[in-house]
Amino acid sequence: MKVSHRKPDGTPKYTNHLATETSPYLLQHAHNPVEWYPWGSEALERARVEKKPIHLSVGYHACHWCHVAADESFEDEATARLLNEHFVNIKVDREERPDIDRIYQIAQQMLTQRGGGWPLTMFLTHDDHRPFFGGTYFPKEARYGLPAFRDVLLRVAKYYRDHAAELRSQNDALMSAFAQLNPPPPAGDTELGDAPLKSCRAQLARGFDARHGGFGGAPKFPHPLTIERLLRDWHASAAAPEPDLQALHMASLTLRRMAEGGINDQLGGGFCRYAVDEHWMIPHFEKMLYDNGALLAVYAQAALAGSDPLYARVAQETAAWTLREMQSPLGGYFSSLDADSEGHEGKFYVWDRGEVEAHLSAEEFAVFAPRFGLDRPANFEGRWHLHVCSPVDEIAQRLARTPAEVEALLESARARLLEVRSRRVRPARDEKVLTSWNALMIRGMAIAARALGRDDLGDSARRALDFIRGTLWRDGRLLATSMAGRAHLNAYLDDYVYLADAVLELQQLRFAGDELEFARQLLEAVLQHFPDREAGGFFFTSADHEALIHRSKVFGDDATPSGNGIAARVLLRMGHLLGEPRYLTAAERTLRAAWPALAQHPQAHVALLAALEELLHPPEIVIVRGAPQAIEGWRRELARLYAPRRLVLAIPADAPLLPPALADKAPRAGPVAYLCRGSSCSAPLDSLEALLAELRADGPPPP
Repeated sequence: MKVSHRKPDGTPKYTNHLATETSPYLLQHAHNPVEWYPWGSEALERARVEKKPIHLSVGYHACHWCHVAADESFEDEATARLLNEHFVNIKVDREERPDIDRIYQIAQQMLTQRGGGWPLTMFLTHDDHRPFFGGTYFPKEARYGLPAFRDVLLRVAKYYRDHAAELRSQNDALMSAFAQLNPPPPAGDTELGDAPLKSCRAQLARGFDARHGGFGGAPKFPHPLTIERLLRDWHASAAAPEPDLQALHMASLTLRRMAEGGINDQLGGGFCRYAVDEHWMIPHFEKMLYDNGALLAVYAQAALAGSDPLYARVAQETAAWTLREMQSPLGGYFSSLDADSEGHEGKFYVWDRGEVEAHLSAEEFAVFAPRFGLDRPANFEGRWHLHVCSPVDEIAQRLARTPAEVEALLESARARLLEVRSRRVRPARDEKVLTSWNALMIRGMAIAARALGRDDLGDSARRALDFIRGTLWRDGRLLATSMAGRAHLNAYLDDYVYLADAVLELQQLRFAGDELEFARQLLEAVLQHFPDREAGGFFFTSADHEALIHRSKVFGDDATPSGNGIAARVLLRMGHLLGEPRYLTAAERTLRAAWPALAQHPQAHVALLAALEELLHPPEIVIVRGAPQAIEGWRRELARLYAPRRLVLAIPADAPLLPPALADKAPRAGPVAYLCRGSSCSAPLDSLEALLAELRADGPPPP
């Protein structure tokens, strides 16, 4: 922990109210001269009593500009004096409190008519916590077209004193705008059809970057859910006379360009959050667990859907990075790696050409330099950030070597440089364990384990699940975050439904009745504590959550999928699997509630589109029963097939804790499969060949 101000005896000169928090981001600010509070009753009550406006600062551990703001302003004693004199100062980790971040990001955009971001800087009324002014990063001195932070503080404090009546009027208008965010109950006769699926497909084609992959220009984000959507579009058409090969091309080109770009760590694996350019070359260097969980899943699915070995290799490397750097000894996955080390963004990852040459043999350097751009001008502040520039075949031809020889030299060079890099000062790691982000990685690991035949990845996922069940599941409710074994904060909708989705994916790897029951309990908690009983769908926070100025109901995807979209799809799958009509009804009500947004902006609601697709075309459910060793062969054979709307459970004959709908699928003398679509099931199929023939009858051919 950085401490800039110390007493003569070496102890911190300042210690504020963040010192007992669990969040590493909050702890980074525990010895600022700013008298920070965490969000809570103590800070809010002080603001009310002293009638001081609230200065709310929201950020996260891996955020580069959050560190800049801290170094420039929050460590500055003169700025701190202004903050302490005129405001009650609250610091929030957006990853622990996405509810607060979401509300005040929306408010900032309403107030300024500009995009949001981090650090988020908001000023709230002292009594009802309504925002009246805000922005993102403010520099210490005026630059970038932004006013100096101290000038902002003085002007905001004066305005708050002098214009109370105007602020009340503005706040009333803002709250009216918030009230419009959650749509009214839908019309009862709304017909749900596939028009949004077709419209989204057309929108993606219009926005596609045909040269570099991805959608739109810089900055470029990975959007793994969109790539999954394209793979599903292709798969749905693959048996048709004219399959949607353009969808497959858009997905494939995007995956290849990202894999070859600097957004992907070419030495150690793992993806950075986004690229600042359209080429995917230079990233903002923070690595987030949620991105890598979703990207692991989509690269593993692409490995099943196509024949390009690149996808499997990238999935292997992303999984290896996760196992090596992001899994706690206790089982859970850590949250992120910072962009900065030693005070400089990207310093851990970039290279001097002479440094690379010094550590490699002449043969290695001869292939490594053209492969990763070291034979071209520097691309990052006078140094080189590695990205793929030249194909292996081209390098092999130029050097009169075989492609296999070039690959071997590249592999040894990468291993050598990774070892050299490991001796550098590492970016800081945020070691809190977030339930929702862990669920995304558990899902990714489960899918990769099936696609790659890697049981160890499934073991990793189950260690994380066991940690969550042991530490973050209490009395039938989830908690959102844990640090060093200390768990707290009510969980959000995303925590519950992402985790239920992940558990269901794990069942396709190895069935465990207690885990399936856990997924059912998660969905029961969602139905009890989160529903909008009037309009349908689910709120982001539970009914017994702390009252804030707005209770969000989120249909659109963000950097992570919409909780309502995942809820609807998992409820559909579990409803069909368990024969539970309440789940099917809740899923359909969610889609009806979201229909106006889904119909108008389908590309912004990709998670809901997957649920809509499975409402219109119920998933195939394959239940295989028999002796464990016998049914494992069937499971592995089915796992080789890309079938995004298929759920395969291989349940041993002696499996305990089976719900009635699964117990009815009885084992026989040998392995047997039951194939169900919607509410109808086939006669028992007693050979793998018969099952595969039945599946092929209604689906596309294998890739």
